[in-house]
Amino acid sequence: MPKLRVLSGEDLVKAFEKFDFVIVGQKGSHVKLQRYSSEEKQTLTIPLHKVLDRGITKAIYNQSLKYLSEKDLKPLFYTS
Repeated sequence: MPKLRVLSGEDLVKAFEKFDFVIVGQKGSHVKLQRYSSEEKQTLTIPLHKVLDRGITKAIYNQSLKYLSEKDLKPLFYTS
């Protein structure tokens, strides 16, 4: 069973920027990322903490599965 990686908020922002998400705002330590598909506006919120708790990382993973395929996300979030 692969293990969830220890990631920072900055790691995730850089990774999602590769999937055409752009930073549209920041409130405190949370950054809002958005991208537009043909049907909808897709939004993710990422806390800019140095180390994200595993629960937060898992929640971001689950939230991003609505917009991106598991094949693309799994190498980013899990060790092989």
